Amino acid sequence: MKKYLSPSMLSADFTKVGEQLKTIENAGNEMLHVDIMDGMFVPSISFGMPVVESIRSCTDMIFDVHMMVVDPERYIEACLLYTSDAADEAR
Repeated sequence: MKKYLSPSMLSADFTKVGEQLKTIENAGNEMLHVDIMDGMFVPSISFGMPVVESIRSCTDMIFDVHMMVVDPERYIEACLLYTSDAADEAR
């Protein structure tokens, strides 16, 4: 079984996100940990789906999505659209 190191987007410097994504990708990382928080299940210290959409175009890494939300159904469609590699991995 292949093992992955999955750096978290929450540790990114948001003034340099594109550059930092390339740095971790060029270091050999194949997966990026992305937290989705709704502010109800847990306090929201993350970012919304527009940010996930924008970083999708910056990297080919697999998105390891961690959903901490009360109503996950609200986010499923967007997660499949912007993190479709997760759906591919599950099939």
